[in-house]
Amino acid sequence: MSLVKANYYDSPEGTDLFGKMVATNKYALAAGLGWSSFEVLMISRPKGVVPSLARYVYFTGPFMGIASAFTVGAYAANKLRGKDDTWNYAVGAFAAGGVYGAWRRNVVSGLVAGLFFSIAGLVKKNSIDKGWEFFPEVKQHGISALNPNRYDYTLTAEREKGWTK
Repeated sequence: MSLVKANYYDSPEGTDLFGKMVATNKYALAAGLGWSSFEVLMISRPKGVVPSLARYVYFTGPFMGIASAFTVGAYAANKLRGKDDTWNYAVGAFAAGGVYGAWRRNVVSGLVAGLFFSIAGLVKKNSIDKGWEFFPEVKQHGISALNPNRYDYTLTAEREKGWTK
């Protein structure tokens, strides 16, 4: 299994916990590093390397913990119940919400995050089961009015090359 090309749906639900952990945590790592970079550069602006690294750990660690909690919660629910349905995603989502609430030190925010994650998880599981795409692929067309290579929007057209007086 390639760590870079790991996908959550490469194996059936309730199998290959390690592969599913890699698949979810690579996206959590990317999101955590992206948000941490934005936060360090635009919001907190810490002075020095150690405070900057501390801010990266402060955000990236919980992002990966939330992804891990969802994956383990959905896996454990599938193993304990023996069914592959949307309730497994709800269990994983509330586990992830619990990690979020612990990170924010607020029970209510954890419950609200768990509810939000469970709605998103239920919609995603429904899309997988029914075969429709949650985020459809964007089709790029070569010919359109928005194609800047098709039209010349300059004020003066380019003169032909090689002419003399």
